[in-house]
Amino acid sequence: MKKVGVIMGSKSDLPVMQDAIDILKGFDIEVEVDIVSAHRTPEKLFDYGKHAHTRGFAVIIAGAGGAAHLPGMIASLSPLPVIGVPVKSSNSIDGWDSVLSILQMPGGVPVATVALNGAKNAGILAAQIIGAADTCVLDKILVYKEGLKQKVNESAKDLK
Repeated sequence: MKKVGVIMGSKSDLPVMQDAIDILKGFDIEVEVDIVSAHRTPEKLFDYGKHAHTRGFAVIIAGAGGAAHLPGMIASLSPLPVIGVPVKSSNSIDGWDSVLSILQMPGGVPVATVALNGAKNAGILAAQIIGAADTCVLDKILVYKEGLKQKVNESAKDLK
């Protein structure tokens, strides 16, 4: 089975990115977590982006706050799908700088972007990408989605 790389600009992003890690582990998808700063470790960023596809990754989830260049830079270097997680950080302008830095990519360098601090959805999307070619993962996603439906139906019953 392919694995997912979960990277972030600094350790302070881990509480947000943990949601992606947890959801992927819940689908029994191997996750490799690392800190790769676009601004402080550019050599590491280039190495990671250029070689991730040779290391068994299927998808990269990249979380970053502030200027949030990490997802876009990784996408510029890697042939793999990249999911960007804008992180509301202490140096952020209410998170909008992070959202727009990841969302507004130029044509030819796509980054799938989830909501501010939306790492859980990034994990689900990564699992769905893998599930498109792996029926074992797809079956787990179907069970997960059925569970969501059941939760909503149970909540609706409580209203009656």
